[in-house]
Amino acid sequence: MSRRVPALALNLLAVALLSALPFVASAAASADGTSALPEVTADAAPALMLAQRWDDALDPARYWVSEKLDGVRAHWDGKRLRFRSGLPIPAPSWFVAALPARPLDGELWLGRGQFEALSGIVRRDSPDDAQWRKVRYMIFDLPGDPGTFTERVQRIDAVIAGQGKSAPWLQAVPQFRVRDRTALAARMAAIVQAGGEGLMLHHVDASWVPGRSEALRKLTPWLDAEARVIAHVPGKGRLAGSVGALLVEASDGRRFRIGSGLSDAVRRKPPQIGAMVTYRYRELTGQGLPRFPRFLRERVLP
Repeated sequence: MSRRVPALALNLLAVALLSALPFVASAAASADGTSALPEVTADAAPALMLAQRWDDALDPARYWVSEKLDGVRAHWDGKRLRFRSGLPIPAPSWFVAALPARPLDGELWLGRGQFEALSGIVRRDSPDDAQWRKVRYMIFDLPGDPGTFTERVQRIDAVIAGQGKSAPWLQAVPQFRVRDRTALAARMAAIVQAGGEGLMLHHVDASWVPGRSEALRKLTPWLDAEARVIAHVPGKGRLAGSVGALLVEASDGRRFRIGSGLSDAVRRKPPQIGAMVTYRYRELTGQGLPRFPRFLRERVLP
């Protein structure tokens, strides 16, 4: 009998603990009755509206047009500034303190051709105030807001104006309209000539919806995609001792090398195995591989 007592006691203890779980969960709720459960998923990737490629059959006169910024996607939920992945952006307290208590979607941006410098700034665990003073938070949408995109464009302007001079780094992405395809092509050529990446087109009547949307389009003079790094190919000749190319795998399982576009700095310190990289290419071959792939950047901030 004495040998059974400890087992019985353990069983009773287990029952007691299981019975107490609802009360533990209840105690974890906040004083106003809000469950603490959302905190567990607080770092989940935010719901974002994503673009599809532009279709020449569409009428550009029915879209708001803006420059496609070479920046870092940043989502503000009214309390926290996060990367596309859901990870927190280590911005200075003064940078976020002046942001409005409402969701914003936009890009952290330094200027054309400054992505690498920007990436270095926003990835630092300890933010450099002097460097962050150069960063702008360019807003292009209001997640979850009702109405058409035309109405949201007006509200974006009102939100920015409402902040006054307290947050000069908070700006609206300029939106404009074009008459036809000829006008669109002219604006595209001008922006690319000036060092821009391309254009974004958002349908005037579009509601905000999470996920990839036909109402949001991107137009660039090249195709782009993402792939995962699976190996580093050693360099030869002048590149001996550094990386000659990245062996990558696309989402469909196809593998290929990317050597063009790698700077000397990237070759010395390449994206780690498993990292996602963005590359550009002209077209797909008959085997479904990208023709002339060129490294654009590591997607360190997904």
